[in-house]
Amino acid sequence: MPRTSIGDQELALLQHISTLGDASVGEVASGFGEARGLARSTVLTMMERLRGKGFLERDQVDGVFRYHHTHGPDDVVRGAVGKFVENTLQGSVSPFVAWMSERGRVSDDELAELEALVANLQSQRKER
Repeated sequence: MPRTSIGDQELALLQHISTLGDASVGEVASGFGEARGLARSTVLTMMERLRGKGFLERDQVDGVFRYHHTHGPDDVVRGAVGKFVENTLQGSVSPFVAWMSERGRVSDDELAELEALVANLQSQRKER
């Protein structure tokens, strides 16, 4: 996974491309860019920037470049969260957990996932 930072809009673009599997600039510009008021040239710039950062690759198919992920979208999100925790929260997850508890909007599925993660962390701690 690239160690380069990624912005919110770039992350949203990657998530959009992941729903398509692979896509041309035109497809992304019409499906992603138009909804956000972005010109085709802006979408192309973003996609090329993500390619330069190692998040996208492109292949030429019938004269058209088609872009696809180099990493799964979950990996990209995890990396972005990791950078946020390290850089903004100085490595502490406590402020993030406090924010989640105050937010009060955690679905049953999310709560079950969090409980499984805590159980996994406790298991790892016992193994040490």
